[in-house]
Amino acid sequence: MLGTVLLLLALAKLACPSPAGAVSQRAEALKRLLEVFGMEDPPPPPAHFKQPPQYMVDLFNTVANADGVTKNPDILEGNTVRSFLDKTHGENMRFLFILSSVAKSEKILTAELHLFRLWPRATNGPKRHHFCQVRVYQVLEKSKPDAPGGKKLLTARLVSLQGSGWEVFAITQAVRDWTEDESSNQGLLVTVQGLGGSPLDPSLLQFASGRDHHESKKPMLVLFTDDGRRGASLPMAGFPGGSHTPRHGHATMPVPKLTGPRSTRSLDRLQPCQRHPLSVDFEEIGWSGWIISPRGYNAYHCKGSCPFPLGENMRPTNHATVQSIINALKLSEGVSSPCCVPDKLYSINLLYFDDDENVVLKQYDDMVAGSCGCH
Repeated sequence: MLGTVLLLLALAKLACPSPAGAVSQRAEALKRLLEVFGMEDPPPPPAHFKQPPQYMVDLFNTVANADGVTKNPDILEGNTVRSFLDKTHGENMRFLFILSSVAKSEKILTAELHLFRLWPRATNGPKRHHFCQVRVYQVLEKSKPDAPGGKKLLTARLVSLQGSGWEVFAITQAVRDWTEDESSNQGLLVTVQGLGGSPLDPSLLQFASGRDHHESKKPMLVLFTDDGRRGASLPMAGFPGGSHTPRHGHATMPVPKLTGPRSTRSLDRLQPCQRHPLSVDFEEIGWSGWIISPRGYNAYHCKGSCPFPLGENMRPTNHATVQSIINALKLSEGVSSPCCVPDKLYSINLLYFDDDENVVLKQYDDMVAGSCGCH
């Protein structure tokens, strides 16, 4: 995948015989780059300035550094986190989340309802309650015989009546039902009662709604999913950065011949195999409107020679060492010297707005050359 990214970036900057040819080639290169990120078209930027949910920003900062490189891939469950805001604005504790952007192929691992508990209103008299019972129901079609009252209990637990903050409820099975049958998505219903089912003064516990409260406190559905792309990689080689062993033998586009001064190309061949910077600037390629973080990243690339004899600093494989010896001794025709390639690859994370202006965190494997070696 990294080789594809490097090639696409090179293609985008190649000189063409005509301006029209340059535009066409750039468009094709960016289209292929979008395919690397699992998209057919770039999502449109939000129509108005939109603040991403703080939870998603904090999650990005937890799993990735400032350049988006993964700190530890085990932190994230799956490789995609999607957030959805309530479309009913919390009317009568009913919530509806539109999941049309979730692909049928995505595996739902965990689904969470996030509700912000407001500070209780000041009341006169003694406080007799310290906890209340909160239940979350999946709203079902009235016609279903196994749906008494048109709802199914998903989760229930005690919630403190003191303080404020986020409350998280697991609703995985309901979301799986909705993704299998979109028409079954009738939303959620949340009820609040005193201990033992007794009525509770509404002033003692209130959740923020999408209609009356700040964007940062709106009810939110968070999905942890896996889109299946990770399964194509080989097992992880080690950390830091979520490194993977590079994949070999996969199909690649034919590499165009890049022109340049003969002295420069000769100098490159004389330099030992090592890692060099390669900046990917999302603003430069026109993606800054929908990508929240990072603004770009350093993909790095490998360049240099692998001369005989290969030293340990070249990080050669046993196969490369044997190939180097065969090449040096001319023991077999047509055997070239080993190549300088990435031998450790890191994943990166993107935080972005999708087509429906939902905020998504997605992890992409094999995007950064962690180190180089002779292979």
